[in-house]
Amino acid sequence: MTKLIFIRHAETDMAGTFCGHSDPELNAHGISQLPNLVEQLKCWPIQEIYSSDLRRAKQTAQPIAAHFQLECKARKELREIYFGRWEGLRWSEIEMTEPEEASCWIEEYPKRNFPEGEATNDFLERVVNEVEFYLEKRRGRTIAIVTHAGFIQVALTRIFGMSEEKSWNLTREYASFVLVDSPPVMKQKWVEDCAGFSVRFSCEAQYEQRERSEDEYRNETRR
Repeated sequence: MTKLIFIRHAETDMAGTFCGHSDPELNAHGISQLPNLVEQLKCWPIQEIYSSDLRRAKQTAQPIAAHFQLECKARKELREIYFGRWEGLRWSEIEMTEPEEASCWIEEYPKRNFPEGEATNDFLERVVNEVEFYLEKRRGRTIAIVTHAGFIQVALTRIFGMSEEKSWNLTREYASFVLVDSPPVMKQKWVEDCAGFSVRFSCEAQYEQRERSEDEYRNETRR
């Protein structure tokens, strides 16, 4: 059976902002997270490792690949969603500079895309196609996939049938990982209109606040 280990990259200085296709390096704390991550992954016989082509993911993947003596293959398809005009901003900054757009986005979520960003449906299709690649082309392997929380959340909920709450809790920390070894719920290529999509996007700003109610989340940090 194919085993996929989804790994969220370690911390960067853009924590607390919309960090999609922005390309920061790991900060000092992020680098300090790597030895413990590698130690936790030692018990699985990882045979292949892939990462997003963004630096924070590649830097997270490097010590894992070195431990297992593997070549890390970078793939653009593993990137986080592109937040467009909101890249690098905090939600408080967006509310201050674009109050009307921020209000409309909250009211129309998830139908409204990020301004000048990647369309929600395009992101969903990208995640599904990428995970299908590992399930179909790399069958029977144990694969480490270093990517971003939004990508992981979509994969867990839309392909493997995990609840949104559980996927959120499993991916909220930097340098966290989730092992999936159950058959996917998805039986064929999945593309859904964004009106039916409610996975919590993983803008780095979400991780500043560790505890919140569902109402607080939907009204303040759906990004």
